Amino acid sequence: MATIRNRVKERLAAGEMALGIGIRQARTPDIAKAMKTAGFDWLFLDMEHSAFGVDTVTSLAVATQDAGLTPVARVPGPEHYHATRLLDCGVQGIVLPHCDTADDAARVVANTKYPPIGKRSVGGPAPQLDFAPLPVAEMTKAVNEATLTIALIESKQAVDNCEKIAATPGIDALLIGTNDLCMDMGMPGQVGDPKVAEIYQRVIKAARSNGKHPGFGGVYEPALMQKYVGLGMHLVLCGSDLSLLMLAGKQRTDLLRASKA
Repeated sequence: MATIRNRVKERLAAGEMALGIGIRQARTPDIAKAMKTAGFDWLFLDMEHSAFGVDTVTSLAVATQDAGLTPVARVPGPEHYHATRLLDCGVQGIVLPHCDTADDAARVVANTKYPPIGKRSVGGPAPQLDFAPLPVAEMTKAVNEATLTIALIESKQAVDNCEKIAATPGIDALLIGTNDLCMDMGMPGQVGDPKVAEIYQRVIKAARSNGKHPGFGGVYEPALMQKYVGLGMHLVLCGSDLSLLMLAGKQRTDLLRASKA
């Protein structure tokens, strides 16, 4: 039977962290190998907060898989074609923003998984399998097993419903979008507030009790990241291409300006 490697699924199944980086600015396939060398496991290809089109994400997704990493895309909305077009073009995971209810979760599962799990239609040979002309039953089973379906928890409503979202068959992970969550709670930017830690613990419990994986993004202060990882977060979005490039650049220019004789 055909199988597809998914580095994120392998890491999470082994109880390890799967570390991702948000891609919003880099538009050429070489970013995948660079991020592999940097130690990342997955690329978060962001179509909600970038100018990326399907062609760009396709190039990045194929290069990411070829580099041995997992291409995961945040779709711009819940319409089925956002997810299915990307999956048909090589993406191995879909993140649904504003996944506030169990109905939202069930809808993204229907869009991202083939029957009998979901209702995704068959578009032909899969790039994840090098376009091999396999029997449909074998191809769809392999793709289903290698596809991550992730609910983005970024509102108080989503937190209130996190147990039901986690219990939705076909959902693989709950990823907390901490910045937008804090905005929705009326405390913008306060990602270190004790209320956030309480929410993390609730989402972790909901995920674990349903055999799902908890994760987070939007927190980039080192001590806070370590604190939240220590709570049991294994799916971690570590930053973005632009933010890490600017951080490294600022450190270098500060160093040299401070060294001037």
